[in-house]
Amino acid sequence: MIKQNKAYKFRLYPTDEQAILIRKTFGCVRFVYNKMLAERKETYETLKEDREALKKAKHPTPAKYKKEFEWLKEVDSLALANAQLNLDKAYKAFFRGNAKFPKFKSKRHKQSYTTNVVNGNIEMLDDHIKLPKLKMVKMKQHREIPSESIVKSCTITLTASGKYYISILTEYEKEIKSKEIQTIVGLDFAMDGLFVDSETGKKANYPRFYRQMLDKLANEQRKLSRKKKGSSNWTKQRIRVAKLQEKVANQRKNFLHHQSKELTTTYDPVIIEDLDMKGMSQALKFGKSVADNGWGMFTSFLQYKLREQGKQLIKIDKWFPSTKTCSSCGSVKEIRLSERTYKCGCGLNMDRDYNSAINIKNEGIRLLVATA
Repeated sequence: MIKQNKAYKFRLYPTDEQAILIRKTFGCVRFVYNKMLAERKETYETLKEDREALKKAKHPTPAKYKKEFEWLKEVDSLALANAQLNLDKAYKAFFRGNAKFPKFKSKRHKQSYTTNVVNGNIEMLDDHIKLPKLKMVKMKQHREIPSESIVKSCTITLTASGKYYISILTEYEKEIKSKEIQTIVGLDFAMDGLFVDSETGKKANYPRFYRQMLDKLANEQRKLSRKKKGSSNWTKQRIRVAKLQEKVANQRKNFLHHQSKELTTTYDPVIIEDLDMKGMSQALKFGKSVADNGWGMFTSFLQYKLREQGKQLIKIDKWFPSTKTCSSCGSVKEIRLSERTYKCGCGLNMDRDYNSAINIKNEGIRLLVATA
């Protein structure tokens, strides 16, 4: 049995009083994080030449500030403790060389805080959830959390459009047996359709939600730019823009969930290229198209859905010449981006993306055989 984590996201409907306390908690978490970071930064600047002394240096905790700032006692202490844990992770990542030095959080930063389950302080009852300091908060629970799952923590988030959400992290044990490989598919990334599969040559027909909304979004953003920042009309217009952006994000996520579920149900391993989407976006100047596609999110969905079923997501090397190689005879030739059909001297005449998808599948099979 292997321990697994799974998060469930639901909409919250706090009362005005609860909403005030939630927003206050956001502010307190940000305040404590910045205070601790300021002290750590000062210590680092003083001792950075002496690594041993820097390692032994004592770091502040949220409790230190409660004496001076009494209002910190009004909010969930676990939320403040998690702010310290988040800073610890960021600080350690910096020293390992995996990240830059932690930055201060501004009011424009993501509005959220995390609290943990301790002695039954979090419970779900009849479309409500009991949370520390907030008591019972109304929640729209559109799906059941399995009874065998143990709730570990909850993260409360406020979106730019003013909606509250809660992400409930659970832990459960599951025996995952490796699935016998029967059906295999290779996917070639397609800018205008998300992917082309190796079995049918058809595109996923991604609707390009961002492109569809672009004119309307640009119009609403122009209206926002003409209003006085901070005024009530500016705030109303900002929320209109945020709602449009959230609608696009939700449409994209829903589409990607459906596509990834269909693939994981139908195929055993799914084979893709290990693409650098950021680099591709900059090199080919496809910024908006890459962002609209959501390929990174799609592959993340694929990975965890396949893993839950004992299946694999296989990533082949990004330098593998899937586009240049003939899927029939294996010869390699240069092909321009404008050429949408792959023609080979052996007689192959095929859509270039379909040809690539077949090559990706074949390379994935080769890797599977090599590691068997």
